[in-house]
Amino acid sequence: MDFSTLPLDVPASSWTGRNDGADLAHRRWWQAVTTTAALSLDAALPGPAAFLGFCSDAGVLRNHGRTGAASGPAAIRAALGSLAFHGSRSIVDAGDVVVSEDALEDGQARAGAALTGMLDAGYLTVALGGGHEIAFASYLGVAGTAAVANGARLGVLNLDAHFDLRDAPAPSSGTPFLQMAQAEAAAGRELNYAVVGISEPNNTRALFNTAHELDVKYLLDEDCSAERTAGFVDAFLETVDIVYLTIDLDVLPAAAAPGVSAPAAYGVPLPVIAAVCRQVAASGKLFHLDVAELNPEFDIDNRTAKVAARLIDTLLR
Repeated sequence: MDFSTLPLDVPASSWTGRNDGADLAHRRWWQAVTTTAALSLDAALPGPAAFLGFCSDAGVLRNHGRTGAASGPAAIRAALGSLAFHGSRSIVDAGDVVVSEDALEDGQARAGAALTGMLDAGYLTVALGGGHEIAFASYLGVAGTAAVANGARLGVLNLDAHFDLRDAPAPSSGTPFLQMAQAEAAAGRELNYAVVGISEPNNTRALFNTAHELDVKYLLDEDCSAERTAGFVDAFLETVDIVYLTIDLDVLPAAAAPGVSAPAAYGVPLPVIAAVCRQVAASGKLFHLDVAELNPEFDIDNRTAKVAARLIDTLLR
């Protein structure tokens, strides 16, 4: 497909990183990622993947969080660029959608349209945030695909300390999953939504009530042992044909992910979150993924960016 036809604001630029040599044995991510969409869909290899940046602080600002996540996509690309590339799939970077000032809804619509185009062209899409308002943009992209129109059972799996089911006058980083539920209902469907890592002290009773009304499946952070989490995710995967996986980095302990809008006092250990990523990837049902809430202004030694990069590397093997 021709990425120039997509509603993007900033075209992709070449990635950079450590250079140990040009041969395949020394290849790193920056050497594997292209900025052109001329990729063959070789059935013998894993399907091609495409990155899309969503540079937005508008939703976090509306949700009264600390801003800075608009710089997240660049920080994730920088952290990922120098990692050794052990995958076999083709990778392309399409560029960025930039949300100017408070034009959140417009940015979400444009990102959604771009993602739908890439998904229908056969790419596994990877959206880089940006605040968790990226989730509704991702939903718009996935819900608009031929796969969903043809009846594929969509499941949304969120790795997050928060439900993000807030009922508010305007969309924000705290509302995307309620927006999804409302959109699915309008389409005559029911949102199949599950969350790993919910922090009970950081979600009000009203949010728990909404989650119960919408039949949201969730696992509290204190209950996220490796065995229990694997069983929870397995049960969820059995109910879906395609998965939209969204990772809010504040699901991790603050020591692992300090550079987020709302650092976690407890959090889910990184090995558990990484295992979920491997589990979803191995299922063959991963359709789209995004990573949200990286705020480089508050990161320490690029820890959060490096964690985001490591999880993406795990998912795209």
